[in-house]
Amino acid sequence: MTLFDLAMPALRCLDPETAHRLTVRSLGAGLGPADRSAVPAGLGQRVLGLDFPHPVCLAAGFDKSAECWRGLLRLGVGAVEVGTVTPRPQAGNPRPRLFRLPEDRAVINRNGFNNDGLEAAAARLARRDRRTGIVGINIGANKDTPDPVDDYVYGMRMLAPLADYVTINVSSPNTPGLRDLQGEGQLGRLLAAALQARGEACGANAPPVLLKIAPDLADGQLEAIVETAVAQGVDGLIVSNTTVARPESLRGAARAETGGLSGRPLFDPSTRVLARAHLAAAGRLPLVGVGGIEDGATAYAKIRAGARLVQLYTALVYNGPGLFRRIRDELAALMRADGLTRIEDAVGRDAERLAHG
Repeated sequence: MTLFDLAMPALRCLDPETAHRLTVRSLGAGLGPADRSAVPAGLGQRVLGLDFPHPVCLAAGFDKSAECWRGLLRLGVGAVEVGTVTPRPQAGNPRPRLFRLPEDRAVINRNGFNNDGLEAAAARLARRDRRTGIVGINIGANKDTPDPVDDYVYGMRMLAPLADYVTINVSSPNTPGLRDLQGEGQLGRLLAAALQARGEACGANAPPVLLKIAPDLADGQLEAIVETAVAQGVDGLIVSNTTVARPESLRGAARAETGGLSGRPLFDPSTRVLARAHLAAAGRLPLVGVGGIEDGATAYAKIRAGARLVQLYTALVYNGPGLFRRIRDELAALMRADGLTRIEDAVGRDAERLAHG
């Protein structure tokens, strides 16, 4: 039990965005807890050419402007993904834009890529000691840019040299037109331009590039995205972003708010999409599973659906920073219960059943 865990009830009494800003500033000031416990055997993996100590990572959206990645790494995460970062600073959508649904263990956000911009993020990451942990950078487009592809090219050129990996985010529901970039023609043009910019900026030291996709895809669209990603040379997929769907089971008072829904209600649909992506990729792309992870069982289910790594964010709102260690240790126990000694041996074991069930 850490001071942050003890503070969680008080933080939940605050406006969600105020509570988040207070947490970011505290972690950025070095006030957060540190997990120095040993990682259970068998959880480490080499994925994307990087050595992950374990699969449980932090999704983009928490540290939007690279303010507190050091404090987040000290929590014992497998990796931190900062962003989404846009070329120019962006205020985002009007507040309120972040809503808790505690009855559903969920959150709805319509933030709109609020961040300090590329230059601020780059300055905070410029002197990073890469030995302290893996940091990915999630890049996006400004809301008012004439051609979003230009923003991804610029973001890649400026931030790829500072990243252990780069995520191209074309799946947020809160920037008008952004999800249209998942269409086959536009996606191919975007990826080709962004990957060319990576090569020009980094040469032989180019970091891997991942594509983050939505869970709300039409029939055949997921398979087309996978084939485009493979053809263009993308290194992996993150499945998935938040959903615009509203399950009838939602009970929270904010359930009718517009924006992306994350947390427990996203687990089942995002895991089905993950399993389909695993089958479509057929070993050509490693996958990162996101959506509704809140304990070892849900993390292990993502891995058995096809994920090499998993990411979470919303569950921290309800469970506190000790969650990473708890999930990591529960994963090890589940792996051993299945008679496995390496976590990668569980990848995709349930994909066929989930994709067609």
